[in-house]
Amino acid sequence: MARAEAIDRVLEYFDSGGFLRDLGRRVALPTESRSGNSTDQQRQLRAYLETEIATAATRLGCTPRIVDNPVTGGGPFLIATRHEGEGLPTVLTYGHADVVPGEAHRWRSGLEPWRLVVEGDRWYGRGTADNKGQHSINLAALEQVLHTRGGRFGFNLKLIVETGEETGSPGLHALCTQLREELAANLLIASDGPRLSAERPTLFLGSRGSVAFTLRVPLRDGAHHSGNWGGLLRNPATTLAAALATLVDGRGRILVPGLRPPSIPPAVKRALTDLPVGGGAADPVIDKDWGEPRLTPAERLVGWNTLEVLSLAAGHPDTPVNAIPGTAHAHCQLRTVVGTDAEGVGATLRAHLDAHGFPMVEVEVGRKMTATRTDPEGPWVRWAAESVARTTGTPPVIMPNLGGSIPNDAFSDALGLSTIWVPHSYPACAQHAPDEHLVAPVAREALQIMAGLFWDLGDPSNRPL
Repeated sequence: MARAEAIDRVLEYFDSGGFLRDLGRRVALPTESRSGNSTDQQRQLRAYLETEIATAATRLGCTPRIVDNPVTGGGPFLIATRHEGEGLPTVLTYGHADVVPGEAHRWRSGLEPWRLVVEGDRWYGRGTADNKGQHSINLAALEQVLHTRGGRFGFNLKLIVETGEETGSPGLHALCTQLREELAANLLIASDGPRLSAERPTLFLGSRGSVAFTLRVPLRDGAHHSGNWGGLLRNPATTLAAALATLVDGRGRILVPGLRPPSIPPAVKRALTDLPVGGGAADPVIDKDWGEPRLTPAERLVGWNTLEVLSLAAGHPDTPVNAIPGTAHAHCQLRTVVGTDAEGVGATLRAHLDAHGFPMVEVEVGRKMTATRTDPEGPWVRWAAESVARTTGTPPVIMPNLGGSIPNDAFSDALGLSTIWVPHSYPACAQHAPDEHLVAPVAREALQIMAGLFWDLGDPSNRPL
């Protein structure tokens, strides 16, 4: 009955308003993160670690400390550890204190980013879904498991909370490399991103990577009259459109061999069988003829690369004049899966464009994130899925990796961990947008799921060791 008692404790915490109070207090702290954070923003981020996370970690019997970022200008980290004994499994958990800018002017009437507003089942406020609500659920579940077991977990606990995830997690990979021994663990259990749908508990085991790049066609200074010079001057917009058409076709299929991934591994294909994608009331309708042919929607989203043109500009887009523009540019993104040579994207693009007669198109490669994926048939994944099913009565959706990108490589590559992410949000949560919200029934169920997971980790009869 002890497992059930731990779950009852988290339900009481939620139903009594305890979770709402804790999350409301955390949302009220404007922990915005952006490139070149001001002194005040840095102060807010550090204060969140010191007042909220360090306090919560101390209640868990952990010893917390603030660690400066190894990258100049990057925000601080909090690391906390609790060692119960040799021979016990060690879990690392993670969260991020920072949020995207509040943009109060874009929220609808009655809502604001730094005040938690409850409307039915929706709890509005910046960070409710990403990531304050999610790491608050995990910290609360840990606390109730600790109380239920009489002051013990039955495992060793390590916690890392960063303050720069929304700006690409500067310093996280370097810190994990530097502190590899201190952060050593058997697995990562953390929460970020959305479930497949609000109704489906989900596990994802890594994420697609991403490579941002810009194509520029800087042909000449200024514009020239299209009547006087048309047919004599190369048009940079036309050139750029033609260059893009050699990278990805009109149905979204990547045409450059070096930008395509290897074939989808059999274990990943099995995990994606019958995996539903989209279909929610707020979801867009999937274009069945878009993307790599002969793949299911789930395989296109989770198991394959995609090349997206995010913006395209030349001249004055909203007020065109009768002139040939002098320059054109396109901001693009390649989402990658494991096995893609992300480091070689710039060289691949340069060689391809030169071979197709576009030496005048410049390539600028920007921020990269590494693709990661834990084996979907591995022992820790089976253990976690069984635990979630035991709590909810339904097997969770298992996604080999998230379609988006998170800094999972710091844990899977730098620390060599199996990584299991248990998201507590849903696709229409307005993450990174106005009116961000957490859905109360999802949060309530998530508390139960995490209490069950952490209970089972401390039970020798319910873990794969």
